[in-house]
Amino acid sequence: MGRSKAFNEELVLDKAIEVFWAKGYEATSIQDLVDAMGIQRGSLYGTFGSKQELFLKSLDRYSLVVVKDLLGLLTSKTSALESIELFFDKLVEHLLTAGPLRGCLITNSAVEFGLRDERTRQKVLYLLNGLEQGFYQTLLSAQESGEISKEHNLTALAEYLTNSMQGLLVMGKVHSERSVLENINRITLSVLK
Repeated sequence: MGRSKAFNEELVLDKAIEVFWAKGYEATSIQDLVDAMGIQRGSLYGTFGSKQELFLKSLDRYSLVVVKDLLGLLTSKTSALESIELFFDKLVEHLLTAGPLRGCLITNSAVEFGLRDERTRQKVLYLLNGLEQGFYQTLLSAQESGEISKEHNLTALAEYLTNSMQGLLVMGKVHSERSVLENINRITLSVLK
């Protein structure tokens, strides 16, 4: 009969996410993870497998928690355009207040692994496609309600907003001036007018 785990898997996974998010995959050691997660090496390997498997599971958990919350912002207002504006405003607030967790684990992973690791690339692409689909659905609502022109190519706009979101998250890692980030948002959102 196997022993039951003495830890909550989701809670320790959340701690691993913070380490990967703050340091990146390559700079994170197993000891960093063990220390942050508060578990033994044997438990880490026994529960999550390798460091890479833990990282991929961390991306899945990040999707369930962070990405889900972001997608929720896209349907949070009666006005679809106000929802998109809120989405980008919340990104700026995150960038200005998140300390070492500035930016985005998905963005960081794409930059660090995009061309080197196929499994990570596929997971990141899946998550980005989910965000893009969220933008598309919100834009469709905006078009149906007359907030934006029927002439807009919604697929292209959703791709543009996803790209702009990623760019903002990268810029926010080096810029801590609210005015810079808000100017980026203002120009980004001007294409919807």
